[in-house]
Amino acid sequence: MRYLPLAEVDRQAMLRAIGAKSIDDLFVDVPEAARLGRKIEGLADHASEMSVERQLGSLARQNMVAGDVPFFLGCGAYRHHIPASVDHLIQRGEFLTSYTPYQPEIAQGTLQVLFEFQTQVARLYGCDVANASMYDGSTACWEAIVMARRITKRTKAILSDGLHPHYVSVAETMARFTGDTLEVASPRLVAETDTDRLLAQIDGETSCVVVQYPDILGRISDLSAIADKAHADGALLIAVVTEPVALGAIRSPGEMGADIVVGEGQSIGVGLNFGGPYVGLFACKEKFVRQMPGRLCGETVDAEGKRGFVLTLSTREQHIRREKATSNICTNSGLCALAFSIHMTLLGEKGLRQLAELNHAKAVAAADRLVQVPGVELVNESFFNEFTLRLSTEARPIVRSLADRGLLGGVSLGRLYPSVDALQNGLVVAVTETVTHEDIEALAAALQEELA
Repeated sequence: MRYLPLAEVDRQAMLRAIGAKSIDDLFVDVPEAARLGRKIEGLADHASEMSVERQLGSLARQNMVAGDVPFFLGCGAYRHHIPASVDHLIQRGEFLTSYTPYQPEIAQGTLQVLFEFQTQVARLYGCDVANASMYDGSTACWEAIVMARRITKRTKAILSDGLHPHYVSVAETMARFTGDTLEVASPRLVAETDTDRLLAQIDGETSCVVVQYPDILGRISDLSAIADKAHADGALLIAVVTEPVALGAIRSPGEMGADIVVGEGQSIGVGLNFGGPYVGLFACKEKFVRQMPGRLCGETVDAEGKRGFVLTLSTREQHIRREKATSNICTNSGLCALAFSIHMTLLGEKGLRQLAELNHAKAVAAADRLVQVPGVELVNESFFNEFTLRLSTEARPIVRSLADRGLLGGVSLGRLYPSVDALQNGLVVAVTETVTHEDIEALAAALQEELA
């Protein structure tokens, strides 16, 4: 069985049809510096399907499996226990309908779960309305900034120094093409957030203030003062939540005055899969609903008076009114939103609060144990299930050494901020319900040896 279906004669015929002399001609617009310039080692040009499966399986076995080792990674992607029923239910026939539910008569299962998903996200975030999901948290963050620009008619966004650097990077990339001005800063290894800096910078030209909650160092701050100052100057407050489980224990951003709340939903229902998939959550106040990107599902009745579900607002339909589209997003993360909604339904409000309580208790126990290690200092005064340690030496080599020992000991701030010298000793540690007492002891013992 051939895995690659095209023979050389087929390729030549296709090249002649499009007027190209060689396959290389298809990549002339790619800069030389961005080209690999060689073949990928270990992969054959031609192989059978079984051979390819064998080879890729061998490569996959070189990866460290998260569930097999002590795991303390976080910073926007979290390992939680996902009930087996989630994967079972997302495969039911009611949901195996059209991916994009343009035809409601054959997509009622998908539409109903998205309707319920929106309610769950809105309640979780403390907002009036939520959409049917976005690509991921980082793009949802950028869409919120653009939405604020449409509402305020201003182009200056102030980003908290505690906003995840990957989210900042996405915003900076997009702002190059829209002309938005982003005021950014790098965090400091201190217990206080940059609330004072944000309050001082808000003025009559500010479109929005973007604050992560809890932030990249795990710090938690009251957003009320920022919301009040932003509103006084005609700006909006955007809150970013990368760990939705935290909202089972702390106040929702909407309760504190946030106008738009966005974030990542991966940690509920969607497992870690070497970098994806993800699901962006997006909610806002009702008065801004027509400026919200993406799509919304609504409840209606059919011709026979029966309850049904449809796409109520689809303002992202560029092919219908492209010049008036609120966004360039062309779909939503339907499967991940489904998994999120099913897991959230299985938990219920009581279960989510219990899960959050368990996460926080384990994180507190871990922090208390790790600060007993010489050369380890806790930065945070408050945190949920993620906190930052200041080590007596650079954290990145320590993390590498811990991985060689078979222990994923956290995320070094030197990896996230390679050019900021003041952050090189920072180590962000996430502790969820999947972490055991033995895992915490293993991390403490390994850190003690590494820092001795």
